[in-house]
Amino acid sequence: MRPDALVQYQKLRNYLSNSLKREIIITSDGSTTIHLPDWNEQYHSKHGAIQEAYHVFIKNGLYPSKELKSLNILEIGFGTGLNCLITFLEAKKIELTVNYTGVEAYPVKEEEIHKLNYVQELDADELLDDFNKMHRTKWNKKFHLSPQFSLLKREQCFDQIEDTNSFHLIYFDAFGARVQPELWTVSIFQKMYNALQEKGILVTYAAKGSVRRAMQEVGFRVERLPGPPGKREMLRATKISNL
Repeated sequence: MRPDALVQYQKLRNYLSNSLKREIIITSDGSTTIHLPDWNEQYHSKHGAIQEAYHVFIKNGLYPSKELKSLNILEIGFGTGLNCLITFLEAKKIELTVNYTGVEAYPVKEEEIHKLNYVQELDADELLDDFNKMHRTKWNKKFHLSPQFSLLKREQCFDQIEDTNSFHLIYFDAFGARVQPELWTVSIFQKMYNALQEKGILVTYAAKGSVRRAMQEVGFRVERLPGPPGKREMLRATKISNL
């Protein structure tokens, strides 16, 4: 990272960690999320954090890709670890091998993680230790949660991603375009397109026309799909190089 960019990153990280008010709230399905009242934004849908994760990333991302038997997944916005936890749970059920990479510029604090109720709401007490390990494992070092599931957490800004033909599936779960429009641009989706293997897919809760057009501009074939509770639509994009 360039020195000037590093200074800006450190300033924003300090702001998000210490200056921006953060609250743990209960969403409509009983699961928790982190709410940022100054932005009127949260890490997951207030209409149901777990319901949103299952609908967007599992039903419309993981399960359509499961015939590959071994998946390389990139999550844009590791955040609370909810999507990783649910993917770990579902991958065990369908005997799927997963290499999971979660990118996060501003890691969630440990004291906030302890206040999240995902393990209890998923009725998966046997995964409590695994959930804690997801957050305690070192950044930028691959860790095996099981023989079939590896996790690599990368602490970096999204515009620093330079992977090429590496992933079958991307969970794009960044903060919304209303508060961080720079994360939903042509330049970011070009990086996502480059990071995917041919016929790889990207799924996101977003459905704005500007987001869809940015995806199409870099070459994605984009589908509008029914959205999770509280949203009419979501987007799924597929990398097809010969379009």
